[in-house]
Amino acid sequence: MASVIDGRKTTDEDLSTAVTGRKVGILHLTHNDLDAAGADAVHRMKFGKISTIFSSVGRFPSIFGLIADLPGNGDILSISDLGYQNGVEETAQRAVHNGWRIEWRDHHRWKDGEIDRLRPHCTLLHLDTSVCATAIAAADLMPGDRTAAEVARVVCDYDLWKKQDPRSDVLGQVTQRRQNLTYVRNMLVQGRITDRRVEEIYAGIKAEMDADIGESIRQVQIYGKKYKIAFAPLHGYPSETAHAIRDALGTDIEVIVSKNGRFSIRSVPPVSHLIAREFGGGGHPNAAGGTFTFNLIDRFLFWLIKRNRHFDSLVQVAETI
Repeated sequence: MASVIDGRKTTDEDLSTAVTGRKVGILHLTHNDLDAAGADAVHRMKFGKISTIFSSVGRFPSIFGLIADLPGNGDILSISDLGYQNGVEETAQRAVHNGWRIEWRDHHRWKDGEIDRLRPHCTLLHLDTSVCATAIAAADLMPGDRTAAEVARVVCDYDLWKKQDPRSDVLGQVTQRRQNLTYVRNMLVQGRITDRRVEEIYAGIKAEMDADIGESIRQVQIYGKKYKIAFAPLHGYPSETAHAIRDALGTDIEVIVSKNGRFSIRSVPPVSHLIAREFGGGGHPNAAGGTFTFNLIDRFLFWLIKRNRHFDSLVQVAETI
């Protein structure tokens, strides 16, 4: 999915029309997962009805660029749960020139140079890797509010993979189906964590998920000396698959690989983001993602024997960090 405005999939033309025709003084550009839904809920607790764009990480630079070239008229462009990407400081400078006031709240890891390049163009830049983006928004926008704090706690439980509150798994899985983002967001605005509709959606997902995870575990390949590293093909639900592999096999690092070479990595040691950066990605210390550059032979071998040359490369990176 590229982007969504209030639950509708959109084209660039739709986005331009929505941004230009906004009737409120704040535009929220955020990711497209549970943390984004939580951050948007907190924004709405504070400001009431606002304009929201849910974006994939891949589409973020182009959507940010589109917004930057439209008149800001002194309005706030609030960005949350989206990290630094090359060149965003130029886009931010253009946005400010066109009348936007940028507030950016994120919990991914940024390098010092990236922060220094962007900070002059933001009225607020709040980065905190210890919590989720929803918690950052709650601290800034709704300090001391119990409802916002509870929403943030549940969202962080899922996003930071704490696995302490079973309700967070339910919400995390339901929002992976992006058509449910706005429903969950609206529920969280009201301080409700779950309801019958969400539970029914989750029950259907859970049955499918258990079957997919079982298939991935049966095809696990174990590598590594310093760390016990599991590679498994993705059949669905990367985070839950990694968690199940760790429980079953006692692994240190789990790499869940899709057929096109994109992978999700989870780790007990705080190295996921460092490994992912070597493969064109990034993320959090214990959860990140990247891409293996698969050629035709790589795709074939991965399909046939669930192995390929890139696994050795990742192991080498992991064990020399």
